[in-house]
Amino acid sequence: MKVLISGGGTGGHVFPAIAIADALTKKDGNTDILFVGANGKIEMDKVPQAGYKIIGLDIKGFKRSFSLDTIVTTWKAAKALFKAINIVKTFKPDVAIGVGGYASGPTLKVASLLGVPTMIQEQNSYAGVTNKLLARKASKIFVAYSGMERFFEPSKIVHTGNPIRSTIQMEGRSKREAMQKLGLNPDHKMILVMGGSLGARTINEALVQGEALLAQSTGVHIYWQVGKLYLSEFKNKNIASLPNVTMVDFIEDMPTVYAAADIIVGRAGALTISELAIVGKAAILVPSPNVAEDHQTHNAMSLVNAGAAILVKDVDAGKTLVQVMINLVNDEQQSVQLAGNMKGLAKPNAADQIATYIFETIEKV
Repeated sequence: MKVLISGGGTGGHVFPAIAIADALTKKDGNTDILFVGANGKIEMDKVPQAGYKIIGLDIKGFKRSFSLDTIVTTWKAAKALFKAINIVKTFKPDVAIGVGGYASGPTLKVASLLGVPTMIQEQNSYAGVTNKLLARKASKIFVAYSGMERFFEPSKIVHTGNPIRSTIQMEGRSKREAMQKLGLNPDHKMILVMGGSLGARTINEALVQGEALLAQSTGVHIYWQVGKLYLSEFKNKNIASLPNVTMVDFIEDMPTVYAAADIIVGRAGALTISELAIVGKAAILVPSPNVAEDHQTHNAMSLVNAGAAILVKDVDAGKTLVQVMINLVNDEQQSVQLAGNMKGLAKPNAADQIATYIFETIEKV
């Protein structure tokens, strides 16, 4: 079987796509998988690292206002469409899967026009524009949240949850072992603060503003993923030299860091939320306001309403985030309650379910 998987742009799109590919190859080792991504984006590094082939398209999103850049973007989109035609005709996939992101638009559009069955995996609680357009021709739409009938035809929706990397599973990992592996005092509490693969300025600046309070919290260690975009800017701040702060640009060994954390602070992207549910840790979410349709706030509120997380608005983070962090890590009863409710939202078999649907669809063709 040949499977074309397209999309990316962020880890929230790329890692679920890789999880689907892993589940497909686990079910059938002869499955031939080709990824199509956007040149210059995270998928062009992460997909080959996972052992899969990828072809890049020169494509990016359109700006809301017309400018010279709009003409360039339109030209690139046209070239990407023709390249997608060549990819689909050459690879001849049995099915094409879109996971969101710029590259999935032309790739799945071409696939559907050429008679290839298409499917979509929507990670967020508020569907993106590309997926809403592609959904018209898709045979299945895999979602992680309830209420997606607002965007998609109900008969096509399959509620699987978001696919998660198998390495994130927590079985057999104790906090003490994880802390020791990280070189930290295993008797200390640990707060993981992360802003996604590139980082989050608001969260980073909030930590700097709360430096004095963090310095006083000697029994609490802050493991701070500052992001590749912000490392050079923040590594020289006084907070970076505090003995109870570890600053890194990117976290390669997420399972160990997740296992070590008592609470987790981050944005509210779909991948983050799904992984938080799998690891079952108390969370403080700071939704990014700079995303389409404010979907991160929708994502975060789904957890807040389930009693699984605390929400701090981006605009309030500078004044309140650090205090909320310290209060929560020292409130064991609330932390345990949030963690338990978070764990109850986990969908650990999402990738396997999606892979099963894909195989069943191919068998019917």
